[in-house]
Amino acid sequence: MQIDAVNKLEVPAGKKLDLKSCDPGWVPSWIKECEQKKGKKAAKEQAVELIEGNRQRLVNMQELFWANDTYSMLIILQGMDAAGKDGVISHVMSGVNPQGCEVHGFKTPTEEELNHDFLWRYIRVLPERGHIGIFNRSYYEDVLIVKVRPEILAKQKLPPGLTGKEFWKARYEDINVLEQHMIRNGTIILKFFLNISREKQKQRLLKRLQEPDKLWKFSLTDLSEREKWSDYMEAYEDLLNLTSTKWAPWYVIPADKKWVSHAAISEIILSRIENLKLKYPVLTKEQAAAFAKAKTDLEKE
Repeated sequence: MQIDAVNKLEVPAGKKLDLKSCDPGWVPSWIKECEQKKGKKAAKEQAVELIEGNRQRLVNMQELFWANDTYSMLIILQGMDAAGKDGVISHVMSGVNPQGCEVHGFKTPTEEELNHDFLWRYIRVLPERGHIGIFNRSYYEDVLIVKVRPEILAKQKLPPGLTGKEFWKARYEDINVLEQHMIRNGTIILKFFLNISREKQKQRLLKRLQEPDKLWKFSLTDLSEREKWSDYMEAYEDLLNLTSTKWAPWYVIPADKKWVSHAAISEIILSRIENLKLKYPVLTKEQAAAFAKAKTDLEKE
């Protein structure tokens, strides 16, 4: 029982995507069938079962991924405020060995970061071989919020005259070249846009304001960014169309129902790792002999 997210939600390279055609409230057909036959409660139970099964499979696969020490994986999470990026990290990656998985969130650039190119602060924390790195927002912010809010671009200490369509085209190209370089060197890149509807975002922001234990999640900037919703959707559409490549495609994840986004993302991660057909390292004759001796020595104690 799978959500079949790999093909359903991938943005094909070279094909123009209309983001309005992507339903934030989409659910897989088997859930609808289960609701019709057994009711919503039974369908929810099956969904939870799927997510838990995926979580355990991911825990096992991550150990193999780490032991193999050949590939690294970069998971990029993008989306509007309240789209559920933190929830994906806590639910999908729950139980994964923290020694082989690092999460990075990127705030306003520091003075040191502004003294380098826009990709520098991201490149320096890319995951090493055998590790999974998660970027909660990423270098794509530099073609999103920086594009929507020109005042931020003005602070990036760029040479004068670098504006307009050619400037943004160059940034998309820089990102594509970087990702191709990473892929060629063994990094698997999974890019997820959590596609939340404006109405669902409103509900989640209101919930944060209404519940004392959720207030810490609320920021007044959430509202100022919400006012530019149309501008952000246009920027996301450009991003998806210009940086979804054969080597690093984007996935548009329906985010109105959290369990759908959790199940879909876990399915895609598992599919990519399983397709590598990894095996645990095979011992050399010298290693096998040394370990056998170690075993004998321990047993004699």
